[in-house]
Amino acid sequence: MARGTPSTATIARVFATLAALSGLLYVAYLVRTTIELILIGAFLAVAMAPAVNFFVRRRVPKVLAIILVYLLVLTSVVGVGLLIVPPVVTQVQSLSNNIPGYLNKLQRSKAFRKYDRKYHITDKLNQAAKNLPAKLASASGALASVTVGAFSAIVQLVTVLAIAFYLLLDGERIVTFILSRARPARAKHLRVIADRVGAAVTGYVAGNILISVICGTVTYVTLALLGVPFAVPLSILMAFTDLIPLVGFVIGGFAIALVTLFTHFPTATIVWAVVFVLYQSAEAYLLQPLIYNRTTEVPGLTVLIAILIGAALLGVLGALLAIPIAAAIQIIVREVWAMRAEEAPLGALPATPPAPP
Repeated sequence: MARGTPSTATIARVFATLAALSGLLYVAYLVRTTIELILIGAFLAVAMAPAVNFFVRRRVPKVLAIILVYLLVLTSVVGVGLLIVPPVVTQVQSLSNNIPGYLNKLQRSKAFRKYDRKYHITDKLNQAAKNLPAKLASASGALASVTVGAFSAIVQLVTVLAIAFYLLLDGERIVTFILSRARPARAKHLRVIADRVGAAVTGYVAGNILISVICGTVTYVTLALLGVPFAVPLSILMAFTDLIPLVGFVIGGFAIALVTLFTHFPTATIVWAVVFVLYQSAEAYLLQPLIYNRTTEVPGLTVLIAILIGAALLGVLGALLAIPIAAAIQIIVREVWAMRAEEAPLGALPATPPAPP
């Protein structure tokens, strides 16, 4: 056999490795939904771990501590709903009753009268106002068509919460078991990686909450200055939906725009649209890189690139996990570099990894 030519055994090992890797990737593709649920559950477990530990340090049994944290989260969601739903119902009823008055105001506009004579807008809107309660009642029948989808979403939610529950309960023991199988020197670095990744996820959650509070504050100030009713619940709705990557801000902003259409149109609608666009750009390109840089120690440019790549690959889930994954990769690279520096002969490797971009 010529020098440099791989042996038959080497070629067989390469092909076997590639075949095994391809098989694993195919299996991962088949169970991708389950993997997504596990990732979300792990993210929630790490995010809620500080709150659980807070109760555990006060001698609350761990199971009870997890249940208390779950109840606090549920209470927060229900509280936001109770704060927002009644004003929305009131607004819909007010809209149904006051549409004729709004139409009378519109009829004073020369431009509106011109289009009204041509397209009979007033007659159509009046008829729609009369039919609005019936439309809302009949809409309940359409909910039957999404029953399967809603049930599936509930099942997935319960699955994620169950995964997070068991990870919160046994996660520390799982990590300890894995570390016990490694050499002491390597176990030390693996423990540092686990602790720092957990701190990065906690920092990401704290940064996300801070950004949402800023969003809600900007919304409240804008709506209060414009005199839009229900400024407080609408600003809380905006802050709450802003926690959801990509689509949350748009959902909250659209809901507020609908309210302005029937209260202070067109001034409030136009001003809100301008604030919406400007703040969205400021949050995406300024607030998120700056705040996440402080809370996760991920460089601002990396934050921006990670969100764009994550959103392009996995949509909302990718945007949610992009920054924690970027932080984890950065931490792992640093600790692996430090571990190799300790294991290599003196002078073989630099003592510190290159600075991040």
